[in-house]
Amino acid sequence: MKKDVFTPTNILLPEGIDMENWSVIACDQFSSEREYWDRVRERVKNSPSTFNMIIPEAYLDEFDEAQSAQKICTAMDEYSASGFLKEVPDSFVYVERTQADGRVRRGIVGAVDLDEYDFSGKGDAAILASEGTVLDRLPVRINIRRQAPLELPHIMAFIDDECLSVIEPLTKKNLPVLYDFNLMEGGGSVKGMRVVGDNAAGVMSALAALREKNGPLMVMGDGNHSLAAAKVYWDELKQNLTDAERENHPARMALLEINNVYDPAIDFEAIHRVMFGVDPKEFIRSLEGVVQKGNDYRLRWVYGGTTHVTDVAAACIGDMLTAMQIFVDDYAKTSGCGVDYIHGEETVEALAKDEGVLGLILPAMDKSELFKTVAESGVFPKKSFSVGHARDKRYYLECRKIQP
Repeated sequence: MKKDVFTPTNILLPEGIDMENWSVIACDQFSSEREYWDRVRERVKNSPSTFNMIIPEAYLDEFDEAQSAQKICTAMDEYSASGFLKEVPDSFVYVERTQADGRVRRGIVGAVDLDEYDFSGKGDAAILASEGTVLDRLPVRINIRRQAPLELPHIMAFIDDECLSVIEPLTKKNLPVLYDFNLMEGGGSVKGMRVVGDNAAGVMSALAALREKNGPLMVMGDGNHSLAAAKVYWDELKQNLTDAERENHPARMALLEINNVYDPAIDFEAIHRVMFGVDPKEFIRSLEGVVQKGNDYRLRWVYGGTTHVTDVAAACIGDMLTAMQIFVDDYAKTSGCGVDYIHGEETVEALAKDEGVLGLILPAMDKSELFKTVAESGVFPKKSFSVGHARDKRYYLECRKIQP
């Protein structure tokens, strides 16, 4: 049976604890800056924190799959039993995130129907992936979701709402405040307000009208692999459920935040490539031997304190990014060098000062291209763009039960 694509749900929020220690940034941020996560770990220590319910990618070498799942599920069980997670029933959360630069990004947290999501790049579902999904990154996430009693998202999805009909009307409402606090490590601040009743119905009605007008309702921004893992697990689970069980099982839904792509506080940032264990000059010679020269897009290479620029031709930024990713993947496979995906030019430049390290700084995408490109041409290659700077990414905060 069809559900609404995005609905209110029962949301768990902590009460009576230090919220700044509770909320930590998405696990895939600062993956090559272990010192960031070392500071977070030292800060939260024994405090209740979402840090204990994730595995930061900077620490992946410390845990195997079984340890990761055990650590996460143990913390979730302990927090669920502690009593400080209080349920906010049948609600959306309207979020105002003050970013590090002072701009306010607005969104709504709710639950999406995973039966309406497709990450293959070939479907016509209501929710589409924006970038290619790296399938070998899913099994660990799926295994954790099989065991976990809770989900907590860093997922953000875009709606294409030029008329400002879904999220923006909530700015004029007098909504009850659920949380309001500063975020650690220079992440700005966040305020969340409860949306129920007629206000929630207004959100759902506006979304239905938007889908009727535009076709695809949402395109993924951040957290595509987390949502893809939830989708794969649900498709696996529902095979052994009755129709009635499928209708109401909590794992059919997934918690995320929607944002309007036209929100002036939203910028698309390029995700850059850093190559480790390379001869930078050889890498550049190899690339320039295969790219088509032109004036459409500019690539900047940094290594050892020097900069090199290559101008390339491409019909669209998606084609350019695809060509770059194919080259990087092939080069890494044949040479054995390492690749990391980094947010922020300053971080790339700092890493590229070391011997044998090269940073590839890519151009950012115009956000007006997103829905059109995905609808007409399919997904961008993996790690094509990011929503804003690293410190402005979504912090873990709200939780939801995913086991009956």
